[in-house]
Amino acid sequence: MIQTQLYIDGQWQSPVDQGTRAIVSPADESVIAQAAEATRADARLAIAAARRAFDGPWRQTTIRERAKLLNKIAELIDRDADKLARLESLNTGKTLTESRTDMGDIAATFRYFAGLVASESGAVNEAPHHVISRTLREPVGVCGLITPWNYPLLQAAWKIAPALGAGNTVVIKPSNLTPLTTHHFTQLIAELDLPPGVFNLVTGGAEVGAELAESLDVDLVSFTGGAFAGESIMKAATGNFKRIGLELGGKNPNIVFADADLDAAVDYALNAAFFHAGQVCSAGSRLMVEDSIYDAFIGLLAERLPRIVIGNGFHGETQMGPVQSAQQHEKILGMVQAGIAEGARLVHGGKRPAGDVYKQGYWLEPTLLADVTADMKIAKEEIFGPVITAERFRSEEEALRAANDTPYGLAAAVWTRDLDKANRMSRALRFGTVWVNDYHPYFPEAPWGGYKASGIGRELARIGLDEYTELKHSYINLAPKAMGWFGA
Repeated sequence: MIQTQLYIDGQWQSPVDQGTRAIVSPADESVIAQAAEATRADARLAIAAARRAFDGPWRQTTIRERAKLLNKIAELIDRDADKLARLESLNTGKTLTESRTDMGDIAATFRYFAGLVASESGAVNEAPHHVISRTLREPVGVCGLITPWNYPLLQAAWKIAPALGAGNTVVIKPSNLTPLTTHHFTQLIAELDLPPGVFNLVTGGAEVGAELAESLDVDLVSFTGGAFAGESIMKAATGNFKRIGLELGGKNPNIVFADADLDAAVDYALNAAFFHAGQVCSAGSRLMVEDSIYDAFIGLLAERLPRIVIGNGFHGETQMGPVQSAQQHEKILGMVQAGIAEGARLVHGGKRPAGDVYKQGYWLEPTLLADVTADMKIAKEEIFGPVITAERFRSEEEALRAANDTPYGLAAAVWTRDLDKANRMSRALRFGTVWVNDYHPYFPEAPWGGYKASGIGRELARIGLDEYTELKHSYINLAPKAMGWFGA
């Protein structure tokens, strides 16, 4: 049985009230860990430690030292990649193949930001010869980082690497459903010679996140998760007008034109919707297919769906694991039934798989709902599970109008051999990422985030580092002289 603790001010410790939370395997509902359950009191201790560290020795670290730190973290992730991947699959239910890929991406994120930090220097502005004018980027201060349950360590890395690289101190709160890899990551941090308080881990529920958002001693809060919680954080942050970064999910159209490579489009449509059981903020669950190929496309999907291997993520043949929690399981089933009630046609799935092995755990068949229309609830709301909803469209204009008719704007994809059409659609779609003839690739060098209700700010890329800095103009007059203007 795994036991976790809090990490505050350079020390492992139990919560003030000794609280714990049982962590459950989504594959069989067995208790796999007892995690420390922090409260506001613990969060305040962590924030105070981070404040002392930022105002003290950490402020003096150099760019080279911080770049070296990020590279060292990447080395430790590589060293423990297999253990981290196994913890991730145990806790989230995703396949071990997916988790191992995540670990490689996490190490690459730290190395990318290490290189970016190492190249930092202030810009010298044009000024008179007796003046030194520079534009500087300085750390924001204490950063509260709140991460989701679907990609616990990957999403943490997207925040931790630029935060530490820019010279900030950190208090991180992982999801109370999936804290195990963040806890092991903190064990790696504890191996390093960091001043106490630079990195703090508080595992707990909503009240910990609320404290991070409300505290006047937190200078920035970065949150990835649901829109309701994001709205609460945004309101709470007004107490001291702290910097905020919000990544709140999406309803992502995957648009297939009649001239697309049909085999590739079908294959990627499955990957877009069922990777990590559809529990991806950029999942392509909203499939939109041009009318002339719609029936053929649905037929090809219907042939493939029964062949998807559902099972424990540790089994080599498994292609899709369970969803993460009982709450998520019930929500998805409810949305599928609501779609059918609205007139959608169930082609496949929509229930728990048959067999004794699936009686315990949060299992769902990969599901396809056809003949969905843009006004249905399932075409507008994020499902966050292994469900494809399929809509017809008859023209480029209709596809564009329907795709943009959403409060979200995270990601979209277009499938066509017509490069002119691809360019038009890519420019006109109001989404933070638009893929053409592909789905799901991302790189540390490319920004990640969305328009509208998908959030505020960007992660990764150069802008992902800038999010954790304040911009300062430093002006030094080397030869001041009296102006002789007032009362001379």
